[in-house]
Amino acid sequence: MVQLDTLDLIVLVALVVGTAAYLTKGTYWGIPKDPYAASFANANGAKAGKTRNILEKLDESGKDAVVFYGSQTGTAEDYASRLAKEASSRFGLKTMVADLEDYDYENLDAFPEDKLAIFVLATYGEGEPTDNAVDFFEFITGPDVSFSGDGSAEGQPLANLKFVAFGLGNNTYEHYQAVVRKVNDALIKLGAQRISAAGEGDDGAGTMEEDFLAWKEPMWTELAAKMNLEEREAVYEPTFGVTEREDLSADTNEVYVGEPNKNHLEGKSKGPYNSHNPYIAPIVESREVFTVKDRNCLHMEIDVSGSNLTYQTGDHIAVWPTNAGKEVDRFLNILGLSDRRHMVISVKGLDSTARVPFPTPTTYDAAVRYHMEICGPVSRQFVAALAAFAPDEDSKAEMARLGEDKDYFKEKVSNQYLNIAQVLERVSEAKWTNVPFSIMIESIQKLQPRYYSISSSSLVQKSKISITAVVEEIRVPGSTPNIVKGVTTNYLLALKQKQHGAADPDPHGLTYAITGPRNKYDGCHVPVHVRHSNFKLPSDPSKPIIMVGPGSGVAPFRGFIQERAGQAKAGENVGKTILFYGCRKPSEDFLYRDEWEMYKQALGDSFELFTAFSRETDQKVYVQQRLLEQAALVDELLQKKGNFYVCGDASNMAREVSIVLSQIISSQRGVSAEKGEEIVKSMRSSNQYQEDVWS
Repeated sequence: MVQLDTLDLIVLVALVVGTAAYLTKGTYWGIPKDPYAASFANANGAKAGKTRNILEKLDESGKDAVVFYGSQTGTAEDYASRLAKEASSRFGLKTMVADLEDYDYENLDAFPEDKLAIFVLATYGEGEPTDNAVDFFEFITGPDVSFSGDGSAEGQPLANLKFVAFGLGNNTYEHYQAVVRKVNDALIKLGAQRISAAGEGDDGAGTMEEDFLAWKEPMWTELAAKMNLEEREAVYEPTFGVTEREDLSADTNEVYVGEPNKNHLEGKSKGPYNSHNPYIAPIVESREVFTVKDRNCLHMEIDVSGSNLTYQTGDHIAVWPTNAGKEVDRFLNILGLSDRRHMVISVKGLDSTARVPFPTPTTYDAAVRYHMEICGPVSRQFVAALAAFAPDEDSKAEMARLGEDKDYFKEKVSNQYLNIAQVLERVSEAKWTNVPFSIMIESIQKLQPRYYSISSSSLVQKSKISITAVVEEIRVPGSTPNIVKGVTTNYLLALKQKQHGAADPDPHGLTYAITGPRNKYDGCHVPVHVRHSNFKLPSDPSKPIIMVGPGSGVAPFRGFIQERAGQAKAGENVGKTILFYGCRKPSEDFLYRDEWEMYKQALGDSFELFTAFSRETDQKVYVQQRLLEQAALVDELLQKKGNFYVCGDASNMAREVSIVLSQIISSQRGVSAEKGEEIVKSMRSSNQYQEDVWS
């Protein structure tokens, strides 16, 4: 038998270990890391291995400026990205974009005086910060703000911080631009140097984009002067590199074809489910609740049992849509990508601070279908940027004119509700093959979930969430195409048609990939998450409530009344429950007509329904008129500390209801009109008056 000495043994063991390591590489170690395994699967907080220190991030990435954003629907994030690109391309100011929830703020007192901070902040709901800006807003506007350098508010701790700010809001809301105004005031109070006046974009007036463009030009002029910047000719500098992958196919397991993160890709979806990670929920019931053929309103029941998703009555459910096949085809066709739609692409940030907005590798089709808001409104700035890639000189001139002339742009694009592919089609029938796909990723917002008021009670049906959604369309007189379809509601209509036996659902001529990526949504499933709301019933069910909800604005009140009926059946003392509901005609769109009778039986005299029909007779009747007719009852319940709720259109109905309520209080209590308005404002401040409204 051969004897092995110590050296032989060492060499033999080394060979065995080395061989094993080589054979197991890529299986047990050396596995390529998917950046979306964490960043898209996890909801909040610092991403693994990434600093929450913005000063460190600016230093390590060599940036001169940061654009912070607080965004709910993606518009503020889009504006932040556009400002960052413009700062770099026009002024050579190396700029990063930062989600406010990704960083800490205690060290802002050490912000370098030669750098710049830009804040782009949306005001959401009733003067509230967006979800990702809550911590920052509460910190910077708080009464006891303090910084890592032990600086207090009195000591002007932010004296080195140079900043500008732009706010996004809606003037139909009571607390218009509250967030940007309060942050602006707080920063100045803390000693920060504002470089230029804060801008404000008004979604309620439909001027958001033009307000933004009108603000940023003088802002850049002031900024350049105060920071000694020289403007140069702006040229397109891609933020992302897009590489076609011949080595992969759409069927390859590692390729994302619409999955939002790695867990979904691997078929191992798990919570927590939230705005970064949807639950693929079964639709257990769907039905039409209008009784006319030319309009649709859907009632759907979404089963969330087993998901650990919870909701409270009054919350919102978010539906993650997909784009209609017709619009996906249009977009890919005009860019000359139809034949390569299933080509696999890798998208990589060319800068360490650039965040790719969807997981890769993916395909052109999947990126456009599941991740890009291709049917959204188009900005003049985007059109102007695309002029350089026009297929011919005439098209280039037309794009330049659209980008420069706001009245011409309004006539040709905005008033026609055109999406970007339709704009390109109308400017030139030729394919726009020179347009880099990277500029489309950078300039088109990420496809956002749509939020719907939950129309069920968590007390009555804990694991089933009801949705009430009118299928949207905008008819544009004299335009071809002259009907703009709602992205998400038509997607839901297709799912309803599928559930009711349609082999190939095509609501209004639209088709959807309703079985989802790799058929993971088959059997009528929809990606959802829940967003909690402050729109809540009083904790004491004996307290009276008054609800005003015309049309689909009645959705949360169905949940409220369903809950109170359940409480009454359980023997609880339920207070007066009043609903003012309006629609066109009782024979066409009277939502849940039979259910109100059922709830009346459970609640007895404590429930009263007042209806207003705007098309039933020649005399149009609206909910605010019915409210005025019941002035004595309304004021009586308010004096008993009853809660007042409004849900629906913010621009007209909600504003008029607020005015009428002030008039009711003034006349019933014998006080001045000004005092009536003051009382209504006080009700809002104390949450006695609550709104869940949209524009």
